[in-house]
Amino acid sequence: MANDPRDLDGKRLQNALYMLGRNESLRKQLMFFLRDAEQDLIFDGSVRDEITGPIVDALHDEKDVYEKSLSDGTRFRILFRTKIARDFLMSPQEHPSHVWEPQTTKLLLGLTSGIKGDVIVGGAYFGDQAVLVAKNIKTSGRSIHCFEPNLDQAAMLRENFKINNLDNVRINTLGLWSESSVRLKLDGFDSFANAIQADADEDGFETISIDDYRNQSNLEIGLIQLDIEGAELGTLRGAEKTIAQFKPHIIFEVHKDYVDWSHGLENTELLRMLLEAGYTIFAIRDFNSHYEMPGKPVELIPADKVYLEGPPHGFNMVAVQDVAIFAGPGYKIVENVSPKLLLHKDPALHHPTDGL
Repeated sequence: MANDPRDLDGKRLQNALYMLGRNESLRKQLMFFLRDAEQDLIFDGSVRDEITGPIVDALHDEKDVYEKSLSDGTRFRILFRTKIARDFLMSPQEHPSHVWEPQTTKLLLGLTSGIKGDVIVGGAYFGDQAVLVAKNIKTSGRSIHCFEPNLDQAAMLRENFKINNLDNVRINTLGLWSESSVRLKLDGFDSFANAIQADADEDGFETISIDDYRNQSNLEIGLIQLDIEGAELGTLRGAEKTIAQFKPHIIFEVHKDYVDWSHGLENTELLRMLLEAGYTIFAIRDFNSHYEMPGKPVELIPADKVYLEGPPHGFNMVAVQDVAIFAGPGYKIVENVSPKLLLHKDPALHHPTDGL
């Protein structure tokens, strides 16, 4: 039928939502309506990820740029890509406390407040956490070294440092890897992309190891943060001399798609390498989203006490040489719970131990 009114493949609805989203005022109204409606929706799953989020996504184009400020005045300009941008824009507060992953952000700021040396961030994205770290260490004369081979996000990263008047930063579009001068490319969309070998005629980027980078600039390193979609192990292999000399704090992501933890996290190659280097390692309990958690301590799970059941998932971990750093009231060591904080899952496993 030439004029079949049925939208069998959903394309007409998707196009209608996109056209509605071209009106800034209507787009904001609908986003806030959907955010508020989440409280009244009864659904056995994530309301944001499966109901309201896809509608909000359909309102936008991946070239759309937004600006939002935090409660401390930090400004962010972001491209509307993936749930990091979406959940930040849908935050209930006009000026929230952070952009993404509240507890990892708290931990980063806590650890960088007392370190000696510079900070290295692999997978800095648009600076959702790196900008706050740079701001946190600026007065002490330390710098942050960001690696982001996604050129669109590297441009946003550069813009976000600029609008916040931060000059203690070096932005690299190289990729961190076990060795330098390897040609790689990003495979996948935006924040989900992982690095794979690039052919000679393909667009890509060069790699550098942390050891080579540190030697070139004669740096002292106090903290390494890695969120590089499976390249964490290779990158830390390329940082063995830096780790041995400076013993920096290390925050990194593990994901079941890249790390086989079927015999326990502590028996994975990545964790064994750090354990042998004298580190104690914890999983960080956190929301993979934007969620305000004022006054809540950062809950940390010893690597051999992490509840790992469920579909393939990922979470952040932290490795330190001296666990006494977590003795203060801002931290809490817990056991036999999941690092994934999820509103719609069993509270005994997926909520903070003292409640939401």
